[in-house]
Amino acid sequence: VTAPGKEVDFVSRFFTPQASILEDPVTGSAHCSLVPYWARTLGKSSLNALQLSDRVGQLKCEDRGERVQISGQAVTYFKGEITLTINDKLGGRE
Repeated sequence: VTAPGKEVDFVSRFFTPQASILEDPVTGSAHCSLVPYWARTLGKSSLNALQLSDRVGQLKCEDRGERVQISGQAVTYFKGEITLTINDKLGGRE
């Protein structure tokens, strides 16, 4: 869901009822579609967006033609380590 903003260029919300969380607090993937739309609508390539979830997320966005650049503050909520074993049958080494 998106609309023009009052203090920012546009606002949005992103609901995922099929997922384990009802609403994604800040959705970069959704803004990859929203930024080109609002850039065309507003006639500008640099945009400020606000996702109006409970946590609220501010995004600085830029429409770069075939790409969208999104920046803002992030919070680390999980750290981990992944170890991959390459199968020699696929041409790799262990």
